[in-house]
Amino acid sequence: MASPLRSKSENGENNEHTSPQQLVLDVAPLNCVPYVGPTNPDDKSVSPEENTDVTETIGPAMIFLPSETTSEDLDSIVACTKHGVALTGAAATGTMGPIVGLVDIGVLEDSYYFRVSLPGVSPDKKDFSCDIESDGKVLIKGITTTGEKVVVKNSQVFHMLTQNLCPSGHFTVSFELPGPVDPEKVTSCLANGLLEAVVKKR
Repeated sequence: MASPLRSKSENGENNEHTSPQQLVLDVAPLNCVPYVGPTNPDDKSVSPEENTDVTETIGPAMIFLPSETTSEDLDSIVACTKHGVALTGAAATGTMGPIVGLVDIGVLEDSYYFRVSLPGVSPDKKDFSCDIESDGKVLIKGITTTGEKVVVKNSQVFHMLTQNLCPSGHFTVSFELPGPVDPEKVTSCLANGLLEAVVKKR
């Protein structure tokens, strides 16, 4: 489909007529769902009665709302879904990426600091390890305990309707610190889904 701001001359060349205040963006959509509209009224091959029981499911979808949307509008949209999740504020504007393994690295004159997002990771020492080599390579291994289909809490069995957290199972996260370190001089803590560590430079 051609942009309304572009036209073709008779010899086939593109003549772009753009307003200086309006930029023309040529980007691919994030998600495409084929349009299934009403049938052509002149088409007698399909009767309206045949389409009354057809419901199309599109799977996960994302809706972008204008900034002036009220909380009542958002609540009514979420109420129309069976198991919808609404994100607002910083959660809605955050970068899409893996839930487990996001890494921040900081530097000081004599040491490095890093923190790794590890939600749902078992803190048990037999299930979790963080190895730091002298050249600055860090390898984290563990098991996530979220994402299961059935959750047992206080002898109650819950069948999960939504599963948006990281699937359960083994994982590894590896990255490199900016320089060599002393692996014997490390202090670390895994709590509340976040691994934090300070390691001395060599």
